[in-house]
Amino acid sequence: MPQWLCNQLMRAFQKKDRRQIKLLNDCWYFYRNKQGPKEQGSGTEFFL
Repeated sequence: MPQWLCNQLMRAFQKKDRRQIKLLNDCWYFYRNKQGPKEQGSGTEFFL
């Protein structure tokens, strides 16, 4: 997971901003699917 995305997710969780968490979670899955199978299983998934 890119560091910028991780930082934004941590900030959103600290602020309990559900809308931002959901948006960033969608961004992560979009990014991960674009990357292909090489980064699968990194263990840094976020769920609501």
